[in-house]
Amino acid sequence: MATTGLTPKQEAAFRRSKQLSVEQREELLKPFLPSEPSDSEKEAQRKKALRDRRQRAAQQSRKPLVGPIKTFLHLAIYHVVALLFSVFFRFRRAYRLVRGKVVSLLKYHHRTPEFIAHDVKDLEKLPKHLSVIVDYQEDDGSQGTAGLEGLVNDVCEIAAWAASAGIPFLSVYERTGVLKNYLPQTHASIWSTLEAYFGPRRKPTLSLRAPHLSSYSPPNTPPQSADDELKEEERQHLTVLLLSEHDGRDTIVDLTRTLAEMAQKGDVRQEQINTDLIDAQLNDHVSSEPDLLILFSPTVQLKGYPPWQLRLTEMFHLPDNKGVNYQVFLRALYNFAKVEMRLGR
Repeated sequence: MATTGLTPKQEAAFRRSKQLSVEQREELLKPFLPSEPSDSEKEAQRKKALRDRRQRAAQQSRKPLVGPIKTFLHLAIYHVVALLFSVFFRFRRAYRLVRGKVVSLLKYHHRTPEFIAHDVKDLEKLPKHLSVIVDYQEDDGSQGTAGLEGLVNDVCEIAAWAASAGIPFLSVYERTGVLKNYLPQTHASIWSTLEAYFGPRRKPTLSLRAPHLSSYSPPNTPPQSADDELKEEERQHLTVLLLSEHDGRDTIVDLTRTLAEMAQKGDVRQEQINTDLIDAQLNDHVSSEPDLLILFSPTVQLKGYPPWQLRLTEMFHLPDNKGVNYQVFLRALYNFAKVEMRLGR
């Protein structure tokens, strides 16, 4: 029989259904309860609980102050850093503007080709194909280049600078392609600017064209004498190409679609479609790769420029510059003359 742990007296009382007293019940449960803590343990527990309450109270009292102080420190550091950068960029921009003004006074072309030729005569090399990115700004009166007239004036000046420097090919990229709708007027404006620079007898011959459009080059007046014929032969020729956003990715998509249709019809084999074929087609329909691309904006923004034509192109832009000016053009040529084309080597 299992042991119940009761004394004979308790067991007898239990058998008789007699109710136990409080002391008897406590005595009955005492073997199954943990021992009572000593006075030292009670004191330690009390001190620990008191210490925990004090720590929680201290944390709660400091908590409302931590947030505003950290926020204030973060804002103060942010404003100090922003102030330092603002002062630095303003001083840098002021320095570059003053430097540009001084250089523009010393290197001003005076709309004379001889001065421009003198500025570039010591350069080891010049780009055979120069490309520029210009913007059509409907409202920019502060820069004097507002609207279509300002855009045409910029193109005319760049064309005159390129011809004076001896650059035979100039491509002008404008995202919307608005100049393509005015080829005769644009040609007449460039022709007039070249005449203002070179004079009527020395101005270069000019041809203006755009992808997917016929070249616009009015016939020149034939020479009247042998001397005039000799001078006519010595006159350089300037080709101006107008590019737009449509001549970039859209042209590549159209070419891909055309090659796919030709491959399906059997006009061309699949193994014949390679980078050389694509390069030749894009050169014929759009343009060759420019040697130098000049951006007249303060940041490098290609704005949809034909990507295939920029694989080996040297790009130049001048920070803090805004608008077309001769100093950016000249510094771009100087920078290009120092560049070494390694072609991946």
